[in-house]
Amino acid sequence: MNEFTYISPLGDILIEYTSAHITRVQFDAAQVKDYADNDIIKQCISQLDAYFAGKLHDFDLPLAPQGTDFQKKVWTALQYIPYGKTCSYGQIAATIGKPRASRAVGGANNKNPIHIIIPCHRVIGASGVMTGYAGGIHRKAALLELESKL
Repeated sequence: MNEFTYISPLGDILIEYTSAHITRVQFDAAQVKDYADNDIIKQCISQLDAYFAGKLHDFDLPLAPQGTDFQKKVWTALQYIPYGKTCSYGQIAATIGKPRASRAVGGANNKNPIHIIIPCHRVIGASGVMTGYAGGIHRKAALLELESKL
């Protein structure tokens, strides 16, 4: 496993990757500069740069998040939330065929190891209120603000 700290406008982001996949993208990382010269990390950095510049709406990276089957279903569903849009935990629960599992979806959302690229920041409460975000609610607000500038 390789690690690299990406310096974003919202703070340091740890990227963990193998020669074939991105496995983790997480805010508030310790500074690590272990940059293996491979295409995966180069693509990830390039796409994050374009995203933060408002020029990339859909990431195209090979991902390998580690979690339970349920969590992986939720994380897959999150990737279908369009850029600049939000949905509720209940809507994600219905999408994966578990309409009464909105709390479990919230738990899986919180465990998402690949922030931004798997857009858990696009999930809000049923009332439209912004709820927690593992990267910090201020970052969730900033990401949603960035994406609102279509």
